[in-house]
Amino acid sequence: MSDDVQDLMEFAAAPSEASARRVSTMATGLVGSEILKIAADIRELVRGGVEVCNLTVGDFDPAQFPIPKLLEQSIIDALATGHTNYPPSNGLPELRESVARFYARELGLGYAAESVLIAGGGRPCIYAAYRALVDAGDVVAYPVPSWNNNHYCHMLDATSLQLVCGVESSFLPTREAVLEALPKARMLCLNSPLNPTGTAFDKDALKGICEAIVEENHRRERDGERPLYLLFDHIYWMLTFDGVKHYTPPGLVPEMARWTVFVDGISKAFAATGVRVGWAVGPVDVITRMSSVLGHVGAWAPRAEQLATVAVLDDAAAIADYHASFKAGVLNRLQRLHTGLQALREAGLPVDTIAPMGAIYLTVRVHPFGKTTPEGKTLENNEDVRKYLLDAARVAVVPFQAFGTGDAGQGWFRLSVGAVAEQQIIDALPRIAAALRALS
Repeated sequence: MSDDVQDLMEFAAAPSEASARRVSTMATGLVGSEILKIAADIRELVRGGVEVCNLTVGDFDPAQFPIPKLLEQSIIDALATGHTNYPPSNGLPELRESVARFYARELGLGYAAESVLIAGGGRPCIYAAYRALVDAGDVVAYPVPSWNNNHYCHMLDATSLQLVCGVESSFLPTREAVLEALPKARMLCLNSPLNPTGTAFDKDALKGICEAIVEENHRRERDGERPLYLLFDHIYWMLTFDGVKHYTPPGLVPEMARWTVFVDGISKAFAATGVRVGWAVGPVDVITRMSSVLGHVGAWAPRAEQLATVAVLDDAAAIADYHASFKAGVLNRLQRLHTGLQALREAGLPVDTIAPMGAIYLTVRVHPFGKTTPEGKTLENNEDVRKYLLDAARVAVVPFQAFGTGDAGQGWFRLSVGAVAEQQIIDALPRIAAALRALS
């Protein structure tokens, strides 16, 4: 152990010259998460002793939503028996086979283990799909609001083609909305249930889009063009409520299996965001190239966690038992918010909601634009409203602008319930009402 420590902080500090000259063009233009910026405002209040109802993070508080006991104990057992070395770069064979069984049992989709890639969560799978399928300049079509597609396009120097979706379609694209985009696109990215809205595709809407993709790819085959792929992120598919049914592209149009890459994992369905086990399922040739990408990135899920995930996915009874309480807890919180805010709407306050369908999110409209706060500030946009609710009601929310909507998202916010107790929501509703009534 050295007693002579060189002080290098001066040299390692941020330089005075423009950092754009020190890092890549891509890194210079890559912006951080808008939600993390909001988190800084929340931390400042909390440091000052203010209790905030934090409805911003797409995560779970383990005190409210612990992971399944079977998953926890299986991780402990795997570590205790020495499973601490590298896993295969494409995932343990046991887990790839387990995911294939899981999809057959729960979704009616028959895939071989060779169609499954395991990674350290869903995000590496999304990145690998972009890397394996998209070249610089290729067009990637995706709806807005949606999560992070704009950043992935930036990293790959792909061309974003945003499909602006509104409340009339539950913020999800229709067949008509995607038809114009398909001939231009190399990849279409869809998410259902959707982050940030918690809304989900109905059967006819998704089937119509899939049929359009099949038609487009048949044309491309005739013309000798590269196919159009669908990246289908359904990480929240086990979290649907009140009779909402989850549909998959190959389940509705089997030929879609040729061009669909699923992104999935345990993070949301089992409140295991920090356990970091995700997977992609798709055509073998695409999955193989995605595996090559991740092999060089090193974004593997730990061996012990992979083995533990096998135990969970293979135990249908344990999953059903866990979801009985877990899903009820999520839905209770969403319903508390929904019914409470609807009561404010009926009382004449400028707020509205979309009934919860899935995921851990409630879509809320707050539109007091043009009104003035007690401090004399006029609320002109979503950022003004967000800050006002945080300061006046001690409630933290995320504007849809964080999900790429621009001005089209004015008035709309995402509220996430995974990290709050139900009582916090009950206590927050009168504060929201008081803050809105204080406007003039």
